[in-house]
Amino acid sequence: MVDLVVSVIIPSFILMKLSGENDLGISGGLIAALAFPISWGLFELIKYRKFNFIALLGLFSVLLTGGIGLFELDNEWLAIKEAGIPAVIGIAVLVSTFTPYPLVRALLFNPDVMDVEKIKQKLEEHNSTAAFEKRLLKATYLVACSFAFSAVMNYILAKWLVTSPAGTTEFNEQLGELTLYSYPMIALPSMLMLFGVFYYLWCAIRDLTGLKLEEVMATKK
Repeated sequence: MVDLVVSVIIPSFILMKLSGENDLGISGGLIAALAFPISWGLFELIKYRKFNFIALLGLFSVLLTGGIGLFELDNEWLAIKEAGIPAVIGIAVLVSTFTPYPLVRALLFNPDVMDVEKIKQKLEEHNSTAAFEKRLLKATYLVACSFAFSAVMNYILAKWLVTSPAGTTEFNEQLGELTLYSYPMIALPSMLMLFGVFYYLWCAIRDLTGLKLEEVMATKK
């Protein structure tokens, strides 16, 4: 909820309601709106000391948005940026399948989410390790598809909503609408797709190990 308020609701309100000449102004409104997600992102990175690839891409995305608005670049760059970030993550997910550290393990099959050691032990007992690796690879492809969906929808939504040139009050207002609408139209469906992948992975673990959900999930000691 804090992420939602700081990264979506407050920036959208500032861009849509406080970017007029009698308020913060065009540049002031843009800087103030972007300051919230940037500050929150840096705070989380410093607090949890997890400088991970996806978090850094998120901060980079916000900085690019500010650069496009402040330097008054063509709107096409905004649409490309909106599509480019999830596309880069999706490509990274696919490329990671050729490495010893596929990203789907970091996202879903990790000790913070599942009791990995117990699952591995049960897979070995059932001689199902190879079968599980195939399911894990399929889950990786499904995660990549979710980011591909996000990239396409981000581009379409940016082209549809942001039609005014950068450096205008209308641009800020439309950017606020884009920030606000992208959550229910893109972020929520993408999250549901990821939950679907998690469910698929859990079903694979259940079928191959016989473990129940409460036995699979990680518990804090």
